[in-house]
Amino acid sequence: MLVPLAELLAQYYSGFNVFQYLTLRAILGVLTALFISFIVGPVMIRRLSFYQIGQHIRDDGPQTHLSKAGTPTMGGALILVAVAIATLLWADMRNHYVWLVLLVTLAFGVIGWVDDYRKLVLRNSKGLPARTKYLWQSGVGLAAAVFLYLTAQSPAETELLVPFFKTVSIGLNAFWFIVMTYLVIVGSSNAVNLTDGLDGLAIMPTVMVAGALAIFAYATGNFKFAEYLGIPYVPGAGEVVVFCGSLVGAGLGFLWFNAYPAQVFMGDVGALALGAALGIIAVIVRQELVLLVMGGVFVMETVSVILQVASFKLTGRRIFRMAPLHHHFELKGWPEPRVIVRFWIVTVILILIGLATLKIR
Repeated sequence: MLVPLAELLAQYYSGFNVFQYLTLRAILGVLTALFISFIVGPVMIRRLSFYQIGQHIRDDGPQTHLSKAGTPTMGGALILVAVAIATLLWADMRNHYVWLVLLVTLAFGVIGWVDDYRKLVLRNSKGLPARTKYLWQSGVGLAAAVFLYLTAQSPAETELLVPFFKTVSIGLNAFWFIVMTYLVIVGSSNAVNLTDGLDGLAIMPTVMVAGALAIFAYATGNFKFAEYLGIPYVPGAGEVVVFCGSLVGAGLGFLWFNAYPAQVFMGDVGALALGAALGIIAVIVRQELVLLVMGGVFVMETVSVILQVASFKLTGRRIFRMAPLHHHFELKGWPEPRVIVRFWIVTVILILIGLATLKIR
């Protein structure tokens, strides 16, 4: 929103040209989203508490969680507000990738909000029916996939890159590109949602992955860097850096209130939206497989649920004491902060491996 204004003012004062730099606008996006979170956060928490929109704790879960009953939920709306405002201010909104990422994120946020509203306000324990939720997620994911395929300007924008190999890529036709993109967006959304079970567990890995994807976006959108690193050049993808920066700032601002012991929980409104955001960004910068590596914590949490359900249905036995995986470690006696921090450490390691794919090719 401010980029065209800066371009206009630059005709009268060259100092405004500084706003053409992606790095500066990304930093301003981080700071703006962080500032909005700090200002809006306390107000939102008070309002959620006033309307008694608090978390319901299952009796069959870890007993240490019972004390969290009533903690304000749906705090993920704070993240979405901060991200949306910061992105609209500092990103070049003439870029279709920015609009796509923002709209997909907000659409999944709306789906999560409806689910949270039904559970927490209408006291419907099932929330949004699973089939209905999945139907809407699928609709948004497929729409985004079709849009990306139709707007692709070169074959490189629809190829699947294989990490650590410079010249290895898999060309995808329309069907397989749309299917893969759909699976990445919807899968990532639900994976982050499954991980959101402990204070700060989901938001910090999300922040770290978003920061790493910002580096990929910057390199992918710069012809010289893309050529040097041997990755596809996607014109306009660099502008997504501003969105990533806004997500990092909003996430850190939310963590201020969500850190153990949490004053507010994210809820589906935040978790579904953040996961979808990571998925669509990874597709745009052609790093779907690298996202699986950097988001390894999300993958482990999801796989643990799949294995637990499959094992119980087939054999009547459980592999883990409880799924998702973080509850298994809690029931083994790990204090909640230990589980959280160790999962963060694992994420740091996986992100470093993911970033290494830029040079080890």
